[in-house]
Amino acid sequence: MNAIIYTDEQLTQIERFASIYLPISDMALMLDLRPEQLRLDISQRDSAVSRAYHCGKASAKVKLHEQEMMLAQVGSPLALMNAKDNLLDMEDDE
Repeated sequence: MNAIIYTDEQLTQIERFASIYLPISDMALMLDLRPEQLRLDISQRDSAVSRAYHCGKASAKVKLHEQEMMLAQVGSPLALMNAKDNLLDMEDDE
């Protein structure tokens, strides 16, 4: 399968769908694409569609981490543990 060229609108939709953790098969359905093709294109890390997908996931992760930190700062035990794990993940990635 050859990579397809995605429109700016499709890339925006993919980023939005990824930010709400919509499965790739559902994204493909909404965009009238074959799931196998979309998965393949996303796996090509230097492609625009891969960047849109991963940026969408990362933007959602940022929001979750921000909420987790707010809860940790007011003393939520689970949020404190998760914030600690996030910090360790961050340090492991340095």
